[in-house]
Amino acid sequence: MKTITIKENEVLNQIKVFSGDSKEAVAFSSLKDALGIYEHNLHDLLNSLDEKGIIKYDGSNIQLLELDGEIRTVNSNADVLSAELNKMERDSFEILKSLVDENNMVSRYILEGALLYGDLGISDFRMYHIILSLENKGLIKSIPKENGDYYRLLV
Repeated sequence: MKTITIKENEVLNQIKVFSGDSKEAVAFSSLKDALGIYEHNLHDLLNSLDEKGIIKYDGSNIQLLELDGEIRTVNSNADVLSAELNKMERDSFEILKSLVDENNMVSRYILEGALLYGDLGISDFRMYHIILSLENKGLIKSIPKENGDYYRLLV
């Protein structure tokens, strides 16, 4: 699932109108005239849609790409980050579930290493934010032990 802002959705819908069923490339100037927004704002929106894999934008032409999943529209970029964090939390929780032992415990260092250097490759700050969020949601609990800190899977 892709998450985009309302403004990005407005631009995407206009691209769909111009390209039609043939998925033809749309000229930047045509899109700018139709939407009536500033060039630099449109450029930023198109770059964002390009980064999300929804369109291909080369600076002058826009090509609509085939999408595998659905697109969800939210109000702001903050909401986009929140939706992405929720996805990251789910992915992190799946990793955590694969690491626990028969007592539903995992070493803090093993979990942090898997999140930092594994498939997700997230930053230190985001990793600690995700772990804290999982604790606040009651999915895991920090357990101090004599041989180090552990997390217990609660569900």
